[in-house]
Amino acid sequence: MSGRPGSIAGIVLAAGGSRRMGRPKQILPLAGRPLLQHVLDAAAASQLAEIVVVLGHEAASVAAALELPARARIVVNPAWAAGQAASLACGLGAVAPGEAIAAAVLLGDQPGVSGALIDGMLAAFRTTDAAAVRPVWRSPDGRTQPGHPVVLGREVFAEAAALAGDEGARALFARRPERVREIAIAGAPLADVDDGDDYRRVMDAVQAASTGGF
Repeated sequence: MSGRPGSIAGIVLAAGGSRRMGRPKQILPLAGRPLLQHVLDAAAASQLAEIVVVLGHEAASVAAALELPARARIVVNPAWAAGQAASLACGLGAVAPGEAIAAAVLLGDQPGVSGALIDGMLAAFRTTDAAAVRPVWRSPDGRTQPGHPVVLGREVFAEAAALAGDEGARALFARRPERVREIAIAGAPLADVDDGDDYRRVMDAVQAASTGGF
């Protein structure tokens, strides 16, 4: 892979309390695996050098349900209730210092993510001088929807770690949009699983897919 040399880490944010679901969504069954396992397996199928899994609410129960890939390790965010920004800071702080040139941030409630999508974002980061890259889906009517995985260069780690509440990397990009390169992605955006309706839709999508993927 040409462009910027160096490894890129992965951070999987999966610390939330699943308030809208009413039970830990990370371990809901989906096609024979916990929902979060789908994200970990996609990360393991990619070129990420290490995978930091940030847990929080009911961390022990969630961890016990997972099969960690060889390159993955769990960190627990004691401040998970403070919002997603605290978990992002926890994950960034756990990335091996001085090794990774960037971190790809994945959401633990997006089981439709693929290793190919992750690798596409890594390749895009390596071939640009932007501080970050993110995928953007465009609907037929021209509307755009940015999403994950977002790749953050080490030069913005400190700023990203200083975010608060449920602010994500989008807040960084809103302040200085010239720092992010947006990558157009075909098809429907990745679905979040936030509540029971989302879960049922993802279950239906899995059952309808002829290959078992979605």
